[in-house]
Amino acid sequence: MEMKKKINMELKNRAPEEVTELVLDNCLCVNGEIEGLNDTFKELEFLSMANVELSSLARLPSLNKLRKDEEDDDDYVDEGEEEEEEEEEGPRGEKRKRDAEDDGEEDDD
Repeated sequence: MEMKKKINMELKNRAPEEVTELVLDNCLCVNGEIEGLNDTFKELEFLSMANVELSSLARLPSLNKLRKDEEDDDDYVDEGEEEEEEEEEGPRGEKRKRDAEDDGEEDDD
């Protein structure tokens, strides 16, 4: 379903000014851009756009009350949140994975 149609369906006979939550997951984006979402959604606090294959947020209107914006895209990776792991050889030659922050010392348990 196209994003514009999904927005109209989600409105459920409400005016855009009354909507506080909008879930647009799995809808189609024409040319990878946002369509149908505009400045009339003044009260919008939650917006979910998982699996919509956006290529640009240029058409995202100013949504001053927006508190949470969920975008799920497998191609996007935030390297700051990614946990680094590396293999290390243990005392008996076995390999184990450890976090990059681990200094390699064994615990005295």
